[in-house]
Amino acid sequence: MHLQTSEGTGPGAATTFDDSARLTTKSSALPFGQNITLPSVSGPTYLTAQTLVQQVAYALSSTLFTYSPEGFDLDVAAKSWSATNAKNAHGHVSSVHALETHHGAGAMALGYMFSPDFDMTKRHIPQSILASAASLEYLRPSLDQLSLLYDVANPTALQVAAVDYAPDMKAGLVTDYVSALGVAEEMGMGLVASKSVYEVQHMSLLATLMASVAPAMHTYDGITVGRETTRVVDVLGVEGLKRVYDAVLDGVKADLGSKRLTNEGKVAKLMQAFNAELGTEYKCFEYSGHAAPESVLVVFGTVEASLGAQVAEKLSEQDVKVGVINVRVYRPFVEEEFLAALPVGVRQLTVLGQVKDQTSVTDNSISSNLYADALAAVNFASMSNGGEPSVYDIKYARDVVWTVTRMERLLRHVATGSSQGAETAQPLKLTSEDTRQYTFWDVETGNSAEAPMMLGQLLSDDSALNVTVRSGRDNLVQGGVVRTDIRSSPKTIEAAYSVKEADVIVVGEEKLLKEFNVVESLKDEGTLILKSAGWKDEDVEKKLSTPVRKAVATKNLKLFVLDPTASGKVGEEPGLETYLLQLAFLKVATPDVYEKGLKKLMSAGDVLETLAQDLDAALKEVEVPEAWLTVELEENESVPPTEDLHVNSFGMVDKTNDEPPSYLRTWATAARGLAFKEAYGTAPALRPDLAVKTAIVRVKEHRRLTPETYDRNIFHIEFDLGDSGLKYEIGEALGIHAENNQADVEEFIKFYGLVPEEIVEVPSRDDSTVLENRTVYQSLMQNVDIFGRPPKRFYEALSEFASDHAEKTQLLMLGTGGNQEAAIEFKRRAEVDTVTYADVLLEFPSAHPSFHDIVRIVNPMKRREYSVASSQKVTPNSISLLIVTVNWVDPKGRDRFGQATRYMDSLTIGAPVTVSIKPSVMKLPPKTTQPIIMAGLGTGLAPFRAFVQERAWQREQGHPIGDVFLYMGSRHQREEYLYGEEWEAYQDAGIITLLGRAFSRDQKQKIYIQDRMRETLGEIRRAYLKGEGAFYLCGPTWPVPDVTNVLEEAVEAQGLADGVKMRENFGGKEIERLKEEGRYVLEVY
Repeated sequence: MHLQTSEGTGPGAATTFDDSARLTTKSSALPFGQNITLPSVSGPTYLTAQTLVQQVAYALSSTLFTYSPEGFDLDVAAKSWSATNAKNAHGHVSSVHALETHHGAGAMALGYMFSPDFDMTKRHIPQSILASAASLEYLRPSLDQLSLLYDVANPTALQVAAVDYAPDMKAGLVTDYVSALGVAEEMGMGLVASKSVYEVQHMSLLATLMASVAPAMHTYDGITVGRETTRVVDVLGVEGLKRVYDAVLDGVKADLGSKRLTNEGKVAKLMQAFNAELGTEYKCFEYSGHAAPESVLVVFGTVEASLGAQVAEKLSEQDVKVGVINVRVYRPFVEEEFLAALPVGVRQLTVLGQVKDQTSVTDNSISSNLYADALAAVNFASMSNGGEPSVYDIKYARDVVWTVTRMERLLRHVATGSSQGAETAQPLKLTSEDTRQYTFWDVETGNSAEAPMMLGQLLSDDSALNVTVRSGRDNLVQGGVVRTDIRSSPKTIEAAYSVKEADVIVVGEEKLLKEFNVVESLKDEGTLILKSAGWKDEDVEKKLSTPVRKAVATKNLKLFVLDPTASGKVGEEPGLETYLLQLAFLKVATPDVYEKGLKKLMSAGDVLETLAQDLDAALKEVEVPEAWLTVELEENESVPPTEDLHVNSFGMVDKTNDEPPSYLRTWATAARGLAFKEAYGTAPALRPDLAVKTAIVRVKEHRRLTPETYDRNIFHIEFDLGDSGLKYEIGEALGIHAENNQADVEEFIKFYGLVPEEIVEVPSRDDSTVLENRTVYQSLMQNVDIFGRPPKRFYEALSEFASDHAEKTQLLMLGTGGNQEAAIEFKRRAEVDTVTYADVLLEFPSAHPSFHDIVRIVNPMKRREYSVASSQKVTPNSISLLIVTVNWVDPKGRDRFGQATRYMDSLTIGAPVTVSIKPSVMKLPPKTTQPIIMAGLGTGLAPFRAFVQERAWQREQGHPIGDVFLYMGSRHQREEYLYGEEWEAYQDAGIITLLGRAFSRDQKQKIYIQDRMRETLGEIRRAYLKGEGAFYLCGPTWPVPDVTNVLEEAVEAQGLADGVKMRENFGGKEIERLKEEGRYVLEVY
């Protein structure tokens, strides 16, 4: 399932809806976290630097040897291509050997090249090694041997991600160029570095070409830039790489064979031919900054070069006389070209050199590799002509994260001896004015954790935009935190740093606001969207700490709250929460994209349309009071640190327990928990499995409203609140935490061979992160939706347990939709036969999973919400519902029932029921004099009974009340005139001023609710438009277009009467405006 716009290019293009296969990130090394085919890596498309590196290695090499630490995925794309028999540039499938990093690493690669069985006709074909910087120490002995035997070896290129684990450092993962610089210097290997993702393919190719002279390495940032998804326009495909590779080598064939040329001279010739073939202007050393600098900083590395060049150019606009030289080719170090890149008149040359750790930074006896080369070059030049600049070494450890501010301070210090200007000047803005920036914070296990990557893919569908998406993970905070930055711009984006002035920040877990200073990276007057389940305005000070509230007010931010529990669809299927968040973000951040997408959703009629309707209730803007500006921190409060999260992982930590959570246990398990509460974290609670606040109420009245002989059982049920303390507002819904039918549960236990008294630990029905000990019987009654309808994934999961081959195949086909027949069969099972999980387990006897596996693959039971049909001001100690029993007969003649309505219909007077309250958009207008126009079909009348009771109470209190119009629809007046006597009594009392009854089947010509509305169009115009009334519709979705058309007719008729010039779709646009004002409210299902 994927939100999409009308156009798409590259991997960002949308897929079709398939609810059984949700998008999940396969690897952060892949574009948008998704697999990409080898032919797709071509032309303008969205890629990561790591994908491009693998493409060059795979295309030009016959064999790849990879040393990728677990989770780094340095070879994930190459392995996929090899597994699918993708052809390289030589017309063969490249072999990919994934090897472990340990002492002796590299021996296999050497053994392969010098094996007696090696095909000598392939000696000219390059071999590639993909590795992290951490692997170089273990590869040194093999690389040393390779250098000695290189004249008879294959050209060998190493593609090295500059990343290493540093458990003794706070960062966890560090950018490591020291290892590559050291190996290149000691062994005479070539070494090039990429400045950005846009150069990665070319530099990978250049290193492979340099391997024709000597073993060569290409290194690039492996933490951020290497994994950032970016649109690259001029990507060479496999054939293009081969063409350039062959053309360059043909052009320098004579030079490479020359004994008079040094390696430096050969690389210079290669670079010249390389530029000529590609139309580029790459140099071994490249200068950026002031035209007449007095000081120059020398840098090596992706982020260092990119950030240094951009900051130097910005400072030159302020006449800060400083520049930056990027060392693109470190080995061979061509001194003449280095000196040529150095502007005339420079008095000070400062080398920014990386060393291993902070100890090396403070040790004056240690200098950086880069410093030694720069110093030697300058000293050599001074011997020739004198007057050369002074050379200084500024060292930094591998865990330093370069930001715009840090680089600016350094360059100002290099230029003036002080960084004071950086403190007083406005922060440098390196991105273009039309760049939009968004940041998402969430926990790894959150239901919406995948949303940012999916949104990035959605935004990339617009071919007029360039989009970048980068993520960082800290698995040591809150069990795993992920931050994702998205940038979009009509121009190319090169931003090797975290977003510091976001237009919108989305926080998926409110606890993160206490761990990180999230608001600090929001620009003034930006927008903060907070996802908070069960949000209530009165809890705002509990949810938002004092520092957060003060920052929101000080920055004049807009604050929105997304409450996923307000979406009925998400309640049914929590996995849809990620799509709800995407819709909320689009509505707030990119309303144009949202509106375009919404029109498509309405025509598609799928799950997303329902979510879009739920969004009206789930998303709300929170008013920011001026008082927040002056709040003071409490003694125990502090502002979170301003630093970014520490990236210490590229994926989720495996939190799998050795023992399944639902492993069957004896009564002793529960006894230990009760006896040793502190040790086992036992706490008594009302329905501890529920994340929402619950209460126990008892049945007070259970009255059928339709005749016993009628085919629809619609009943009124009222609950006594007793001492539960339950409070509810007008229009809210009551969540019923129903139970399965006792007889059905006992029958299932018997046929499946279970012991009902055994203890099992199961996930709760409303919060899968909460586990509880229950008996098998209790879990089947209240936790496991064993009589619910299974999705495709259940069939697929069940197939793993089938011992019979035919049953296994059938289950797998049903679960994967393997062919058209299987897809049709699954649809018939779900929609016609309405089979349950229990039915499937009975049908396929060879698939007999244990009970703990049943708990794992069967969905938990969910609460069901029903609109409240009473006002607590009128009935302070009770709450009422209007329910229709859902029942049908399946093709086998079996009676089937809706679980929750069957449960409620079976309740007797005094029976206890667990309930909870869910907020709703169905609220009365703020003024009692504002008219209300209500349209309810069937049980959709429930909230309007509460509305009318409330208006009657308001009048009793002496408040003037406005008109009350009630339009009701059902099939027959005699059987379905629900609360008919009450409506007529309220009408006689003057509370209801217009009662429009539509009984569709009581006459030959069917009359629907919209017909009654059209008959009273004048009254609607007066009350709704002139009187600033509010319109409400509750019931099934089918009448929505017809009812809306009537309202549009009223709007247009009133506009003509008022002399308004009619524009195209005037009525529709006015209804949209009324919707925004809360005067057009739908609660449909």
